[in-house]
Amino acid sequence: MTSASLRTLSLRLEDEQRTVKGFTSTQWHVAMLEPGDNGPHAVDLQLYMTERAAYRHNLNAERPRLFVRCSERQGAASPEAITASQEVAAGWMDGDWLVLDTSMPLAIQAWIEAYLVRHGEAPDEGRKKKRKGAGRARGDQA
Repeated sequence: MTSASLRTLSLRLEDEQRTVKGFTSTQWHVAMLEPGDNGPHAVDLQLYMTERAAYRHNLNAERPRLFVRCSERQGAASPEAITASQEVAAGWMDGDWLVLDTSMPLAIQAWIEAYLVRHGEAPDEGRKKKRKGAGRARGDQA
């Protein structure tokens, strides 16, 4: 890991009690996110070459987001990881993790943009061309 692909971010999570149809639940959200390790929770945002297309997709969105994977123990949420990739975050949600999202600070957007400029955009995978006759039953088989 190099400092060019790693940033430590501080987070503070807050909970809010919500009641819907008589049932009360706890909703967590990111109340504070800033560079460094000065906050109550510090996590490392690591950029990976294999996620460049996801970073570009996120940066091109109207409101780029960061995604925080949390564990919940004894009524408290604790951040364990952070990513700028919606694909990674979707994988976390499939694994039944608590995943929170928050606005991506402009400084982080600029840092990710610089990473993409330095390492190049991910190759466009596009649609793969089918071989002629692939996936079709052949009538001349005995």
